[in-house]
Amino acid sequence: MQQLRFDISHNEPLTRDIFRMWLICRSEAGCRALKSVQAGQFANVSINGCFLRRPISICDIDDRRICFVYKVVGKGTAAMSEMKQGEELDILLPLGTGFNADNAGERPLLVGGGVGVPPLLLLARQLISAGKETTVVLGFNTKQDIILADEFRSMGCNLTIVTVDGSEGQKGFVTNALRLTDAGHNHTYYYACGPVAMLKALQKELGISGELSMEERMGCGFGVCMGCTCNTQDGARQVCTDGPVFDSRQLIL
Repeated sequence: MQQLRFDISHNEPLTRDIFRMWLICRSEAGCRALKSVQAGQFANVSINGCFLRRPISICDIDDRRICFVYKVVGKGTAAMSEMKQGEELDILLPLGTGFNADNAGERPLLVGGGVGVPPLLLLARQLISAGKETTVVLGFNTKQDIILADEFRSMGCNLTIVTVDGSEGQKGFVTNALRLTDAGHNHTYYYACGPVAMLKALQKELGISGELSMEERMGCGFGVCMGCTCNTQDGARQVCTDGPVFDSRQLIL
């Protein structure tokens, strides 16, 4: 973990309450830190007027930039949504345990729900670059909530979109799509991020090993406050340090 400063290059709305922010590293130390980022990790962002930093999942990176896709849910993220190009952010990164792409096998399955979708983009990019036949199933409430679908398509993923109201793609939940199509079969491993109800359903639905990323409210972000504890087969664990990614068969949901 390093404390670094980045400059905002873009900050744009993707939906009515979800924004995408790109930041450029200000130092070579920042660029080196980006090279160490593991898909599924997060950053802790300092925001003026907020006592606690805000944990934001890392959506994507390149040589000098990092991308956050975040939902406005309170004072801190509302302030982030109003930030402009050229403003500076103080960030701690990388934090947490990310996805292990080495477990993927040849035909990995990625499942994302709502704001659980962004952490999967960097993982998909890494898997495609490694020549993996990558299937992605993304679930949203409505057509208006869909994010990053074009980005997954452009890199060559086999993409299925699901909406609860049927306004785009298949109607229902991601588990419906897994039952009705071949998206839930013939895969070597799976990775998922989204609401607990979705993760729990995937545990029951999929007969293969995988990794689940927990969306948990965090206080400190690095294991001091004990505010993000979850249950596993090995006892209580902290999402911010032991996760947010866990073995799917170890989590008790």
